[in-house]
Amino acid sequence: MAKVYFLPQKIAVSVAAGSLLLDAARLAGINVDTPCDGAGSCGKCKARISVENGRSVRSEHQDSLTQEEIDSGWVLACQTSVLGDVEVELAAADDDGLQILSAGEALSVAIDPWIGKRYDASADRTLLLAGGEQLSFEAGDTTQELYGVAVDIGTTTLVSSLLDLRDGAELGVTSSLNPQALFAQDVLSRIKMGSQPEGLQKLHGELIDEINRQIASLTAQAGVNAESIYEVVFSGNTTMLHLAVGVNPASLGKFPYTLALEGGGHVAAQAVGLKIAPQALVYLPPIISAYVGPDITSGILATRLAKRDGVTLFVDIGTNGEMALAVDGKLTATSTAAGPAFEGMNIACGMRASRGAVELVSLGEDGMRVQTIAGAEAVGICGSGLLDVVAELAAKNGLDRNGRFLHKAVLTQPWSKRWEMLDGKPIFRIAGPVYLTQKDVRQVQLAKGAIRAGVELLLKANNVLASQVDRVLIAGSFGFHLRTQSLINLGLLPLEFADRVEFVGNTSKSGAQAFLLNRGVREAMQSLVARIDVVELANDAGFERSFVKALQF
Repeated sequence: MAKVYFLPQKIAVSVAAGSLLLDAARLAGINVDTPCDGAGSCGKCKARISVENGRSVRSEHQDSLTQEEIDSGWVLACQTSVLGDVEVELAAADDDGLQILSAGEALSVAIDPWIGKRYDASADRTLLLAGGEQLSFEAGDTTQELYGVAVDIGTTTLVSSLLDLRDGAELGVTSSLNPQALFAQDVLSRIKMGSQPEGLQKLHGELIDEINRQIASLTAQAGVNAESIYEVVFSGNTTMLHLAVGVNPASLGKFPYTLALEGGGHVAAQAVGLKIAPQALVYLPPIISAYVGPDITSGILATRLAKRDGVTLFVDIGTNGEMALAVDGKLTATSTAAGPAFEGMNIACGMRASRGAVELVSLGEDGMRVQTIAGAEAVGICGSGLLDVVAELAAKNGLDRNGRFLHKAVLTQPWSKRWEMLDGKPIFRIAGPVYLTQKDVRQVQLAKGAIRAGVELLLKANNVLASQVDRVLIAGSFGFHLRTQSLINLGLLPLEFADRVEFVGNTSKSGAQAFLLNRGVREAMQSLVARIDVVELANDAGFERSFVKALQF
C-alpha cells in the first residue's frame, strides 16, 4: 500500500501501489475536474509532485502539459500511477464563484398548475390533485403548502427555482456546476459514459444528489418543508434528461439516434431519487429530437417563438448548438456538436466562468483591455473571453483567414509585444499567466464553424436568406455573456445579423417555470413539437462543405 497526502486539503488516503492518482483523490472525497473522463486530453486534472517525491509516481501521456509545467513537477492525475508514499498538490479548482445565469425572458401565464389541493372539511383532510384527479390525501388543511421546482439541467451548469404554485411567486433560485462535468465534458462523452451501467449510475447519482442539495438549500432559505414540493420540471437537452431519470442514453449515440425516453409526461420523483413529497411527480417537457431537447422546447415556449410574425432565429450556443427557425409561426429545428471550447475546455488556459477568468478582451490603438470576473487577478480564460480575443485578432489582422497567427505581420500594433514563444511555438499573452495558443484558435474555429454551418443549412432548408431574418435570439447562460460584435467578427453569425441580435438569457429555466405554473401550455407544446420539422445535419450532404467554409475568418 502507498500513502497519498493531498494539499491544500490536508487529506491522506492509502491505496494499492499502481493506483491512479485520480482514483486516490476520489477515494479521499476530493472532486477533481476530469471533463475528458480520464483520457488525458483536457489537461484539467493537474497535480504537482515535489522533486523528492518524483520516484514515488510514474507518469505517462503528459502531452496536455507544457515543458515548463513538467519541469516544475506538474503531472496529470489521470495519467499518473502511485508507486509509493507521496505528497501531492492539486491545482486549484476553477469553479469558485462560478458565474451562472439564472434569469431569462419569461412568459406570463395564468396560474393553473397540474398539481392542486382541495380541502374536505367534512373529513378534515386535504385532497392532493394531479391533473384534476385525486393523487392522495393529507390530514388536516394543508392547502397553504403547495410548491414546485423548475430545474434547468445544463451540460455544464445547474439552476433550480422554487415556486409557490398558488400564486406563481419565485421563492428562491440557486445554481451550481453540473457535477457530471467533472467526469465527462460534453454530450457525446456523457452518452459514452452513461451507456455503461456503472457510468450511468455515477452520472445519474451525482446529478440527483446535487439537485437534492439545491432543493434543501432553497427550502431552508424560504422556510418551506421539502415534503410540500409536489412537482418538479426537468428542462435540459435530451441526453441530460435521459441521465437525470436514469435511462441509458446509448441509443442517442448511434444511428438512427432514437429516444429511449418519452417526453411530455411524468415519472415518479421518488423513483428518480428526489427527496421531496413521496407522491410527487417529475414532468419532462416534450422532446423535439435526439439532439434538440426540452431546453429548446422551453425556450420556444418562453420566447413565444411560434407566435412571432416574420422570421426569427433562436440559437442556444453551448457544447451542443441547438437552434430553431420560425417563419411566420412554422418551426424548423436542428443542432450541431460545437464541442466544449465555449466552456473553456480543451483550451490551454481555459476555465469555467468563475472568479479570475478573463471574460472580455478588446484590442485598440491605445493597447489591450482585459476584464476578469469579479475584477480578480487573471488565472484563466472562460468562453466569452476566448471568443473575444480570437475575434479581435481576426478583426485586427492578428490571424489570417485560415486562423494562423500573423505574429510577424502586426509589429506596428501597440499590443504586438504580447506575441511570445513557448516551447518553440508562438503564443499570444493575454494577462499574467493567461495566453492563447494556435491550438486554441483551432478549437474556436471548429466550434464556431459547426454553429455557423448549422445556421446556414437551417436557413437554406426554409429558403430564407440571412438578410430576411428579422431577429436573432441568443439563449443560454454562455450566450448572455457574449458580445454581438465578437460573434460577427468571428463569423459565427452572418454580417447581416449585426443589428438584429437579442440576448434572452436562460429560457430553459423560464420555460420550465411556465410548464410548472400552467398545465394548459403542456398540451399546446406537445401539439406544437409534433409539427416541428427537424433537419438532421448528419444526413445532409452539404453540411461538410458548409462546415469547412465556415472555419474561415
